[in-house]
Amino acid sequence: MKLIYIIISFIFFLSFMIMMIASTLSKKSFYDREKNSPFECGFDPIKMTRMSFSIRFFLIAVIFLIFDVEIALLLPMVLTLSLSNLKLWILTSSYFILILILGTMYEWKFGSLNWL
Repeated sequence: MKLIYIIISFIFFLSFMIMMIASTLSKKSFYDREKNSPFECGFDPIKMTRMSFSIRFFLIAVIFLIFDVEIALLLPMVLTLSLSNLKLWILTSSYFILILILGTMYEWKFGSLNWL
């Protein structure tokens, strides 16, 4: 029982020492105001707060969310292949992929993807 306490104490001491060494070595001596300021969604936090919103960052975020949801819907389709009727699975998956392709083509031609 005493050996377990010694091992646990050694592990805590070793992890504490590693964290202390990492925090002392990671300190930067050169601080730049631009690198230390937060930059998010195309806004510069130092300038005026009522600036016009950069639509490019918004579109990239929306496109990422759309394709992220599409992937989340496409991946389980592969898992349901062995559990479902093959003809019905092919019909529904091809219909779903066709809708995605047509939506992407429409967005590319008429929508907000024409700046890419």
